[in-house]
Amino acid sequence: MRGVLVGFALGVWCLQQQAALPGWIGWAVLCAGFCVACWCRRWRCVAFPVAAFAFGFGYAALRAEIRLQAQLPIAYETRNIGVAGFVRGLPSIGAEGTRFLFQVESNDARLRDFPRVVRLSWLNIDDAPPPALQAGQRWSLTVRLKRPHGNANFGARDAEAALLARDIRATGYVTAASSARRLARDAFGITLAIDRWRAHLRDRIERVLGDAPHRGIVVALAVGAQDGVSDDDWSLMRATGTSHLVAISGLHIGFVAGLAALLTGFVWRRARWRGVPLPLYVSAPKVSAAGAAVFAACYAGLAGFNVPAQRALWMLCFAAIALVSGRRIASSLVLAWALALVLVADPWAVTAAGFWLSFCAVAAILYAMAAYGRRASKWRDWRDAGGEAHADPVPYDSTGRVREPVPQSVDRLRAIFHRKARRLHGHLASSGRVQYAVTISLAPLTAYWFSQIPLIGPLANAIAIPWVSLLVTPTVLAAVLLPAPLDAFAYRAAHGLLAIMCDALAWLCGPAWALWRLPQPGPFALAAAAVGVAWALAPRGWPLRFAAPLTWLPLVLPAPNAPAPGAFRLTALDIGQGSSIVVETARHALLFDAGPGPESTHAGERIVVPYLFASGTVTLDSLVISHSDSDHAGGAPAVLQATDVRQLLASLPARDALWHTASERHAQSLRCAAGQHWTWDGVEFSMLWPDPGPLAVKPNATSCVLKVTSAAGRSALLTADIEADVERTLLRRDGQALKADVLLVPHHGSRTSSTEPFLDSVGPLVAVFQVGYRNRFHHPHPTVFERYQLRAIELSRSDDDGAARIEVSSSITLERYRQTHARYWMNR
Repeated sequence: MRGVLVGFALGVWCLQQQAALPGWIGWAVLCAGFCVACWCRRWRCVAFPVAAFAFGFGYAALRAEIRLQAQLPIAYETRNIGVAGFVRGLPSIGAEGTRFLFQVESNDARLRDFPRVVRLSWLNIDDAPPPALQAGQRWSLTVRLKRPHGNANFGARDAEAALLARDIRATGYVTAASSARRLARDAFGITLAIDRWRAHLRDRIERVLGDAPHRGIVVALAVGAQDGVSDDDWSLMRATGTSHLVAISGLHIGFVAGLAALLTGFVWRRARWRGVPLPLYVSAPKVSAAGAAVFAACYAGLAGFNVPAQRALWMLCFAAIALVSGRRIASSLVLAWALALVLVADPWAVTAAGFWLSFCAVAAILYAMAAYGRRASKWRDWRDAGGEAHADPVPYDSTGRVREPVPQSVDRLRAIFHRKARRLHGHLASSGRVQYAVTISLAPLTAYWFSQIPLIGPLANAIAIPWVSLLVTPTVLAAVLLPAPLDAFAYRAAHGLLAIMCDALAWLCGPAWALWRLPQPGPFALAAAAVGVAWALAPRGWPLRFAAPLTWLPLVLPAPNAPAPGAFRLTALDIGQGSSIVVETARHALLFDAGPGPESTHAGERIVVPYLFASGTVTLDSLVISHSDSDHAGGAPAVLQATDVRQLLASLPARDALWHTASERHAQSLRCAAGQHWTWDGVEFSMLWPDPGPLAVKPNATSCVLKVTSAAGRSALLTADIEADVERTLLRRDGQALKADVLLVPHHGSRTSSTEPFLDSVGPLVAVFQVGYRNRFHHPHPTVFERYQLRAIELSRSDDDGAARIEVSSSITLERYRQTHARYWMNR
């Protein structure tokens, strides 16, 4: 049965790796393979898992076909559409407005396959906040929508897969607040009732704690909403490997279930019905198991039924059913059933980090404990057979004298002490084995998803897990159950406990070595590390267990992926409407612009910094900020904070705060000016603009223009936001110096740039447009884009192709992310 369940899960995972859904030929092959596997009874151990694989692949494909049917036609994007429906989930209230999910019941465009769920933003208009939104409220709104679209970058998570998993088939904003009206009747349902309860608890916590620094963690532990957790808390938790404690995970579900089992059993053993004790009707362990499952389901509902909560809930339910029915089920079979049921409910769960971290952690614990259990059972058999019966057969001491008899009371106290000591030693040893198994099993996954391994993770978790499980979580649960105003004391107490823990974690992660940055591992490194984990956790006596760390070498010592000397790699990131380009040589790295910051999409910390870490770049030899516009400079503080920047080269006003931030980070600061020139690993860098002297009033006019030339003479021109007047000036000065094979299109392809004489002088073979999907500036301008097309230039647009990676040596190779990493949900 385990093979069948795991085969089903593998089939679901395989479908999510496909660039396109199977056509009728694919369905025919699947059906034939399923039938052959079922018919081949002679090899059941192989045939049944193969049939389950085919069934899982087909099931996930069918679910995907159904979900992708509801989509917004391209012609209706960014058009005003009237919709009626109700609010779902927990609206997120921010400084700029409110974001919420909206269940559409009707639309005035009368589209048949209109998206059922859309994610909307209701922005503040004239400093007037939108109305208070609650789950179940029916509204009639005028909205502008776009098809689900996420930034697509190398080494980053797939935002479109997350939208698909939540059935969000369009995103947009409310356009006409004056025409919005709340309908008379609210929607009802169990899910909406849970959402209202969660919203009530969140509002109560925010009223009690106000602006407390760790308020978001209290909200996350109470209702599972993580959007209020501060950036500082997230950074601290990731650096110490304790971010799993912020969410309502399997650990918290298990604790609540255990507490519920104790309380239910305590009450049941003392209750009577018509003078007869209730345990005579139904045994207390069975009632305790049922109570644990019920309370765990309620707490999982508070968490919004995320994947770790679902996994823990299914495992608890199976354990409860087994106990009630008087059967004993192997833990591995329970985990396999939970795996299959999670994927039945959500086939896209395999695209999320939480799925892999949760299931792999539990699997490693069960594997390690099973290996230890075999050793412990052998020791118990030896002890029961009399191995310890005559540990001291001769009643003499070391001097040869006969020992004096020990009083019976002393013997009893000694026996109690030894028993307690052995029990404590057993608990500590068991906790150590669990922590060891979780640490080494999740290290490869942590490196893959987050490009880091917290070296202090075991110690931090040894402190934080019992602190949160035994103190913080019970206090939060007590606050949830207590009425006002008594709950306020519990919420404040929980926040105080969190403050103590966060201070301790901040002290632990102070040293620079506490966090080990690693580039994102490839499939081979992950597979080798997985073999090493299973090898290291194998039972004692397994051959060559000491050699298991050797399998981690591809993970911790990855093969060099840098360009050859004299060549360079240019990666134009997909950050929406903005610009950020990474230039790598054999031993150096340069970042040209850092994208938008907190004032917009947080692309600096959300995209640029994770990409640098995933590519193995922890030190930037130079950070070039072309000008002060926020879509180019907004993400620079996040880059300076997260990485070691040796030099800031920028065209910024003297009073710009970025100069001060750079000096605080001990980065050399310098204004970019024409004539600057340097060479790295045989690659030449030349600054062509702006001229030294006072900066122009318009930032675009003083944008840095950088030319990068390989040893073979191939070059790339990075032009930032220069416009036609600067292009003409550069042409008059030295048109030949503009000659380049790769062009980062000026000013995102606006109609005020990319003049024909400029393009003729540059003569690019490849041109890259960094633009946002359906951006409000309508970049690139159709006339400018046609101008490039008429010259037979190979084009890449970040809104269509995602990130573009260009290898420049004696030849030029262009890689478009959405082509090489295509998935069936992209552009759908």
